[in-house]
Order: sequence, then C-alpha cells, then structure tokens
Amino acid sequence: MTRPNILLISTDQQRWDALGASGNPHITTPHLDRLAAQGARFTNCYVQSSVCAPSRASLMTSRYLHNHGVWANGVDINPDEQLFTRALTDAGYDCGLVGKFHLGAAQHHRVEPRVDDGFRVFRWSHDPYVRSEANHYHTWLEKTFPGVLDDAMARGGAAAIDTLPTEQHYSRWIGEETIEYLTTGREKDKPFCFVVNFFDPHHGFGSPPEYRGRYDAQALPGPIHSDLSTKPAIYSEASKKSYAGASRGFAEHTDSEIQDIIAHYYAMVTLVDDEVGRILDTLEAEGLAEDTIVIFTSDHGEMLGDHQMLLKGPMMFDCSVRVPLLVRWPSRIQPETVRDELVEWIDLAPTLLAAAGVDAMPRQQGRDLAPLWRTEDAGEAYRDSNEGSGSAADTSAWEDRNWVLSEYRNSCWPYDPPVHTTMLRQGDWKIVVHHGPPSTARAREGELYDLANDPHEQVNLWNAPEADGTRLELERMLLDVLVATEDRSQRRLSEF
Repeated sequence: MTRPNILLISTDQQRWDALGASGNPHITTPHLDRLAAQGARFTNCYVQSSVCAPSRASLMTSRYLHNHGVWANGVDINPDEQLFTRALTDAGYDCGLVGKFHLGAAQHHRVEPRVDDGFRVFRWSHDPYVRSEANHYHTWLEKTFPGVLDDAMARGGAAAIDTLPTEQHYSRWIGEETIEYLTTGREKDKPFCFVVNFFDPHHGFGSPPEYRGRYDAQALPGPIHSDLSTKPAIYSEASKKSYAGASRGFAEHTDSEIQDIIAHYYAMVTLVDDEVGRILDTLEAEGLAEDTIVIFTSDHGEMLGDHQMLLKGPMMFDCSVRVPLLVRWPSRIQPETVRDELVEWIDLAPTLLAAAGVDAMPRQQGRDLAPLWRTEDAGEAYRDSNEGSGSAADTSAWEDRNWVLSEYRNSCWPYDPPVHTTMLRQGDWKIVVHHGPPSTARAREGELYDLANDPHEQVNLWNAPEADGTRLELERMLLDVLVATEDRSQRRLSEF
C-alpha cells in the first residue's frame, strides 16, 4: 500500500455549527462544504478540553488531559511525551507545521520551547499580535509589506492586525506558507505530514473589511438564551466578565455589539474557508490530491453569546467542546459519508498513524476511526481500493465507546478560587461536574442535559427530582471512565 500524504488543518475556537455542511445556512463555507461532500463528516467530535493548550496536547499525544499533564495554557508539555509527528518522521515522513502549536508557555520569553516534535519545517507564531523574533508571521509581514506591522501596532495593536486587508492578514500568511510547502518546500522523495494551524476564528472579533462586509449582522440569528439562575454560579460570573475578569463579559455588550461579534466570527471562518480552498486547489495542481488524507477540525469552540457568555473557559456546552471534523481520502472514503458516533480528538493521531502503516504510540489512548468510513453501500471502486486494508463493511473493529470525556482544570485565565469541571457525554445524556472541596473552595455543583429533547442545553436537570436516577448513574459512570482512562502503560514485570 502506498503511504498517503497527510494534511491536518485546524482552526482555533471554531464551534461545530460554524460550517455550512453542519446545517448552518447563514455562514458561507463553500470550500469546507466541498471537502465534507468529498469525504466523511463526523457530527459528534468532542475535544478533550475547552481550552487551547490542553486540547492540542491531547491531539498530538492521543492522551487525556489527566495523563499528558498539560492541564492549562502556559504549562510546558513533558519532554517525555511522544507526539504522533515524531512517530511519522521516524517512519520516513517529512513533517512540517505552520502557525500556532501551543504545547508550551510563550508569554514571557515570546517563544515556545521546542520538544522532540519531529517537524523539519517549523514556521511558528503563537498568535498574530506578540512581537517576537520567533514570530514567523511578523517576519513574513515585514518582508512582504514593509512598515505595515509597525503601523498596525501603532494604530491599535491587535484590533488593527485583525482588520488588515486580506493580502496582509495572518490567515492569508497561513495559506501562503502551506502552498509554498506543497509546491517547493517539501522533500519530494518522501510522503509528507503538514500541520496547518490557523489562528481564526479566535477572538479578537475582527476581520478584514472585505469579509466583514459579506454579513449583515442584524440578519443573523442571535444567541441561544439560558436562565443562568438554573446553572452553576460560575456562569453568572462569566457572563458579567469573561476570562475571570480579564475581558469584557456578555453582559457588558449591547445586543447590537453581540450581533457584530457574530458577524465578525462568521467572516473569520469565511476567510479561513477561502484559504482552505486555495490549499485544496494546490493539492490538485500538484497532483497530490488523490494520495493525501485531508483532515479539517478545530481545537475547541466559542460561546459566541450563547447562554449569555462569550469566549471560553470552564463551559462544557456543545458550542464549546464539540468541533467540526471532516476527513477526505479519495478512493478510501466514500463521498458524502456522515457518521454520528461519538468520537474524540485523541482518535485523530491513531487514525493517521494507522493510515500511514506506522505502529501505534505505546501510550496512545485514542482509536483508529477508519472502520467508521468503511460502509456497506460503498461503490465498487471504493471496495476494491480497500482490499488488503480491512473489509469495506468491517465496522466490527470499532467498539462503540458511546461516551466522550472533556476536562477543564482552571485552565484559561485562572479563577480564584479555582474552577474545575469534568464533562461526560454518554449517548444522548451529558453530565458536567463542577468540582468542590477538596479540589477548590467553591461549592460542588453540576449540570445534566437530555440532549435528545434539549439539544441547546437550556434545561439543567441536575437538581430535578425526576432525573435523580440518571444523574446518579452518570456520576458513577464518570468515576468508572476516569479509572478506565488512567495511564497504566508502565509495564508490569511480575506479580511482586
């Protein structure tokens, strides 16, 4: 079997429903919709944390938060952790990255410490704003558009950079660097794995005028409302002030400002979509499309005004921890495949390693998703292409987990007292435990949602007498899942 190329594209803070293919008629994403139509769309992909660094560490290691140790932004990953890109490089792949990585602290030294990540090409920028000699976006901007960076920083810093014209924008830089790698920058005698990490649609909520102009803010649907008095107290706090008081809260915005934020968010996604379109066109032009697995996903979501909150934090609503997942692999995945099983971000690394014919990482905890796209109704060409790599109808290799786990450990701007939440979704039920003593001085609270009848998570059944049995069952299940996902990879040599 010819080893496939791998193109892993991730955005930052893109909710699952910020995509036309997910059923959102108000957002313009024709290229991502095309990608979905040409492969598989997973409708229930959950990340392992609602915050960047912990989630990204789970992607790269295929391990849960409580095992890889990157419990918060600003925590360096243990150098002993194995990343799937290192495994691919050891197996003969040419690996590269452009954009954000975020497996270590970058605030004070303005550079993220490198680990044994396997990347030959590392065009890093933690974000588009912080001045640093290591910020490749700034280097490109100063070289390509002299004076623009200094002018933007003088005019308004982050807000001015967010609204730069498209040709100077950081999303365009990501696209340019990816295209350069695909055309001239890769080692052409090797299969490649290139990781494309866009910054958008992360806040600040700004976008180039030509993209913002595509959306009528007042014509877009407003946020999903919740009665916060029925939910844990931290949400009322987060509604007033985001990021533990470091940013403006939902309550400090007018309705018009919230609609403008939604419009900018959609505009950022559309800009990313256009860059993805340019990248996909380059794959075609270079004759690489048929031999390349393309994955599109995001590290976590965005509240976007839903439940009277903005940004991210301890929230475990679907808009915060459920993300897009599109996978295209021509001749291997039948077009327009849609899978509704519960899958996790830790499943991506095992899937890519298996596709590349590379041994699993010893401590990985995710599973290969391939059995889910081997369907009974696949066409002859699809079935023929899968000969030797498992039956086209072989979904027996996929043991339906029927649950997903996400963890938050005071991971973003820190709260005082700390906030720790753990989410388990099992089937159509979701439980979120807001931990109390001894983990924190906060009171123990929680959330319980019947997603089949309450898909927007507006009715909290945590204290509802009629849901007592379900809550008890899910709390017990969460304890069992935490034990089941402990790291017991250390080899036992004998009975004593």
